[in-house]
Amino acid sequence: MFGWEFPPHILGGLGTASYGLTKGMHENGDMDITFVIPKPYGDEEKGFAKIIGANCVPVVYREVFSDYVEKRIGNVMDPQLYYDLRSHIYGDFRYINVNDLGCIEFSGRYPDNLLEEINNYSIVAGVIARTVDCDIIHSHDWLTYPAGIHAKQVTGKPLVIHVHATDFDRSRGNVNPTVFAIEKDGMEHADHIITVSNLTRQTVIEKYGINPAKVTTVHNAVQPLSQELRSIEVQKPKEKVVTFLGRITMQKGPEYFVEAAAKVLQKKHNVRFVMAGSGDMMEKMIRLVADRDIADRFHFTGFLKGRQVYEMLKASDVYIMPSVSEPFGISPLEAMQMGVPSIISKQSGCAEILTNVIKTDYWDIDAMADAIYSIITYPAMYKHLRESGLAEIDTIQWKKAGAKVIDIYKKTINHSF
Repeated sequence: MFGWEFPPHILGGLGTASYGLTKGMHENGDMDITFVIPKPYGDEEKGFAKIIGANCVPVVYREVFSDYVEKRIGNVMDPQLYYDLRSHIYGDFRYINVNDLGCIEFSGRYPDNLLEEINNYSIVAGVIARTVDCDIIHSHDWLTYPAGIHAKQVTGKPLVIHVHATDFDRSRGNVNPTVFAIEKDGMEHADHIITVSNLTRQTVIEKYGINPAKVTTVHNAVQPLSQELRSIEVQKPKEKVVTFLGRITMQKGPEYFVEAAAKVLQKKHNVRFVMAGSGDMMEKMIRLVADRDIADRFHFTGFLKGRQVYEMLKASDVYIMPSVSEPFGISPLEAMQMGVPSIISKQSGCAEILTNVIKTDYWDIDAMADAIYSIITYPAMYKHLRESGLAEIDTIQWKKAGAKVIDIYKKTINHSF
């Protein structure tokens, strides 16, 4: 598997989904998973996947002693693997800037030179593909499609790509031609394509011209909560709390949340609205909140991670995801796990599988405001959504999603689609 993020160091839903799916597949048994990421930190959970850091894979030969390798990368990768990989350097990469181990440095994020990192990652994939035996290659999202294609060309093994989002979702249709070309190339080279929703499946078929027989939907799921997270205690404010939690970007529809908040506050004053996250529309949203004269009822927390997310959810009375185009959207599932009634846009993949939520069109701020008002005003409605949501979420498990992916692997390997 090639991925770009892996918990606990995540920047969005991609890392959460990659982790959940990998763990779910491992729980089905008979799986040996090697998961490649650009930059591991050593605190990733062990036991269900062997993690290789692209930044620990030599592409230029360096004569180094094993105790030095142990000191440099021993906390993230087996030093012996470094030597195994070193014997499979397949080209002269001395033109690339490498460190003292002959490895390329990666940011582990989404830097300004992202396309360069994607290309370097695909070079590293060639060394890994020549070293680590596999039956199938699985690439998560467009950043890793070139790596998957390279590994397929080296090994002759089938490639499955996992479309967590397309550039049509991220850009509201204002597609970046370079990204589109990488996505389309990945889809055309793939032996099979997994999409996280039927919404995304239709985009892949219609916008990228892919044969429908080659595309299967496997909906995302949610990791069971630890007892520690279930029992988080927070001091709840006297007012009701309505929360938006996600990247503050065009795709997530933050302006509709602000407009709905303004409408609710016209009718009810004892409500606080929280926009948790960061993104390129943050300043614009702060200005919009000021323009609507609701700044005294509105909070911007910045990016939350790990336990902070669950503390915020625990303090919330309503969770809302007004996304304009959401391939899936794991955060409402996490909110439901914490017993928070949720409102989601009909333009989200998770709307295909969730029943005990309120669904509105992302642009319908009146319907959104009515839904918020109803949940915070009528205890019976709050109680019903809370309890039925908790019951529903227990049935949406990564192990089941993992079983579907394994079935796709078997069919792909046997060419039986």
